[in-house]
Amino acid sequence: MLPKAELKKWFQKLLIHTSVFALSLPTHLTVNMESWLKKFLVLSAFCWECRGDRVLQTKGVETATEGGQITLVCHYETDDPSPYLFWYKQGANDFPKYMLLRFKFGTGDNAADFKERFHADLDSNSKSVPLTIERVQLSDSARYYCALKPTVTTGYTTPLQKHTELHIDNTPVCTVLNTSLKLTQ
Repeated sequence: MLPKAELKKWFQKLLIHTSVFALSLPTHLTVNMESWLKKFLVLSAFCWECRGDRVLQTKGVETATEGGQITLVCHYETDDPSPYLFWYKQGANDFPKYMLLRFKFGTGDNAADFKERFHADLDSNSKSVPLTIERVQLSDSARYYCALKPTVTTGYTTPLQKHTELHIDNTPVCTVLNTSLKLTQ
C-alpha cells in the first residue's frame, strides 16, 4: 500500500489527466465522463477514509508464570487523531468478551470482570496500547485481541461509531489480531 501522500499525488494526477481527456472528447461523451468521474470521486472518498487503519500484535503464544505479570503489545496505525482501541479476551470454545476501551482523551472503560488486574494506557506518541495483566491466574489462559475502531464526529455531538460490527483481521474498517497467553506453573 502506498503512503497517503503518494496516493494523494497519484489521485491528483489522475484527475488532471481525466479532465484533459474529457475536454478533448465530443460533447455527448464528455457528459457521460463527468457522471462517471463524479461517481468515482464519491466512491474514492469512502475508501480513502478507512485506508491504512490497522493494529499490529505479536502473533503466537506468550508464556507467563502464575502470580506474575505479563504485558501484551499492540501497536496501531491510523490517521485518526482520536482512535478508539479495544482489548477482547476469548477463552477456549467461547466468543470474544469485551475487556476494555482506551482513547486519546480520558481514561477509557474497563468491563466489570476486568477492573482489578487488567490495565492499558494508550500512548499516542508510540501509537501503542499495551495490555498488562497483573497477578496472572490460570483462568487468564486465552486468546487476546486488540482492535482499532475509528470514529466519526459531528460538529455538536459526541463521537458516533462508523460501523456497528467488528471485522476480524485485515479489513479497511478495523483490524483485529490476536495473541494467545499460555501459563506455566
